[in-house]
Amino acid sequence: MTTHSPSLQASPDQTAPSAPETLHVAVVGAGRVGTAVARSLLDAGYRVSLSASGDPALLALMAEIVTPGAEPKWTGDAVSDADLVILALPLHRLHTVDPALLHGRIVVDAMNYWPPVDGTIPAFAAETRGSSVVVQEMFPGAVVVKTFNHTGYHSLEPDRRPAGHPERLGLAVAGDNSEAVALVSAMVDRIGYDPVPVTSLAVTTFMQPGGPAFGSRLTAAQLEDLAGVPASAA
Repeated sequence: MTTHSPSLQASPDQTAPSAPETLHVAVVGAGRVGTAVARSLLDAGYRVSLSASGDPALLALMAEIVTPGAEPKWTGDAVSDADLVILALPLHRLHTVDPALLHGRIVVDAMNYWPPVDGTIPAFAAETRGSSVVVQEMFPGAVVVKTFNHTGYHSLEPDRRPAGHPERLGLAVAGDNSEAVALVSAMVDRIGYDPVPVTSLAVTTFMQPGGPAFGSRLTAAQLEDLAGVPASAA
């Protein structure tokens, strides 16, 4: 049984699910980022579905080896009963995701815009407020939260630490909806990072390629300083 609320809308006063320990998370994208996130979530005790562009039967063998415990599914099936959706696919493939699938969902944007890989995508190339602003515009019925994108996929798992550990690092969690940010922050905390809530998608350039937080292994306090907006570790 999931805690997803089918009436969840992209509005400032919406109510997000409040039991992160019971979440079913759908990870869309089975590349290096998606599988690293999926393994971290599985290790933290979450139920995880994994989808890619192809038949889940073909994904199953890879998942058995790379993300044991994740459930390979078609994207539509994975999202339909998930409480939280994580987008971890190349941005040039984002247009293949039907906006209707994500309507009413809290969606984590773990992606970055990479012109050498994605080519020139005018909407992302012209956006000065952050690529997640464009993602939110592409999926107006969803509530977008940005995190996971500013740490390397190769660092995400080995850098995890229990709460209070002197080497515990931070992860920025940005969004326009405080309830959604709080839910995703609880998930980030559980997998082994100090979440740093940031109050707006429009100030997330510091987390992106070329920004001071991108690729850096930073504490929550250091991330708060870089955010330049009211933020605090959870």
